[in-house]
Amino acid sequence: MSILDAIIIAIVEGLTEFLPISSTGHMVITSAILGIGDDEFTKLFEIVIQLGAILAVVVLYWKKFFVFDKNRIPFYIKLILATIPALILGFLFHHKIKDLMGSPMVVAASLFLGGIVLLFVDNWFTNPTIDKDEKVSNFRAIRIGFFQCLALIPGVSRSAASIIGGMQQKLTRNAAAEFSFFLAVPTMFAATCYDLYKSKDALANNTGNFQLLAIGFVIAFVVALIAIKFFIGVLKKYGFRVWGVYRILVGGAILAAMFMGYNLTVA
Repeated sequence: MSILDAIIIAIVEGLTEFLPISSTGHMVITSAILGIGDDEFTKLFEIVIQLGAILAVVVLYWKKFFVFDKNRIPFYIKLILATIPALILGFLFHHKIKDLMGSPMVVAASLFLGGIVLLFVDNWFTNPTIDKDEKVSNFRAIRIGFFQCLALIPGVSRSAASIIGGMQQKLTRNAAAEFSFFLAVPTMFAATCYDLYKSKDALANNTGNFQLLAIGFVIAFVVALIAIKFFIGVLKKYGFRVWGVYRILVGGAILAAMFMGYNLTVA
């Protein structure tokens, strides 16, 4: 992996992590287009830059996470409860998920089908009653957590799955999006730490590539900061249709390219 490759992948991660278009799917396709092998360091790099994206949420919403008082305890409990389903299923099917991550066909199909869903989401949930995370009950949080599990399939998008789950539980679009951002922190942090533990040998063997890891981390963090604010603005103005169209176009283009004989499989 060159410095340019690292910059490109980090930008892709930062842009897509909190948008409903699947960061994992975009990184798989980007790596395939760049011709980057699915080796230990590439996997480690993708894990590290996810930490940069997580940090962006913590910085933007630092009061939610670091103002410690009794009024914040229910908030922490909700996030923990909503995180548990994905952690359990992710642990049980870790190897299967990793295998699927190397399949551009799975990613493209998920992008395309998910795009069709996003075209109609705004029409499905038209009477929201919850506009703040304080009004989300523990049971609603758990249900949103089960929706998040759909994102264990590469290309589905953790953000899209949890936001749709939030809207299904009567949250407004903005409230669902913000709860999805909050939920990303414990979910992604736990998953990333687990992946780092599993990749400890790769980390020990790639200390010489620390520069690439540092560059990717910083770029993913900065780009994610911008992407989160951009997403909220677009969501307020256009809803989910624009993201649905995007997913259909990208997923359809990848499927068409593969059917025409282009090899996008990660080597």
